Amino acid sequence: MVVTLKEVLDSLPPERRAEIDRRYEELLNEVESLKQLRRLSKLSQAQIAKKLKISQPAVSKIEKQTDMYLSTLRGYVEAMGGELDVVVRLPDREPVKVKSLEDVAGPQNT
Repeated sequence: MVVTLKEVLDSLPPERRAEIDRRYEELLNEVESLKQLRRLSKLSQAQIAKKLKISQPAVSKIEKQTDMYLSTLRGYVEAMGGELDVVVRLPDREPVKVKSLEDVAGPQNT
């Protein structure tokens, strides 16, 4: 006898089903790459390149990078009409949103 996923999900207690639905929504909002993020925004590399005033191959290179400046990432996200937030999560504290990194380049505060 074949059991469908819907049948399995429908047989779960409401609390478990709610937990699964919540995690599903979280996963829908996660992307593993800038390429996926761009595709979610329904933009081509050429469109991003035009907004950033760079070449399409340069956009391809950005999408393949494993490390980059935050300013590069911010520009890429803003070219899609988005906004980049940097959030720091420390033990025993609520998350902190970093609004500016300008102090990083200045004198060290100890």
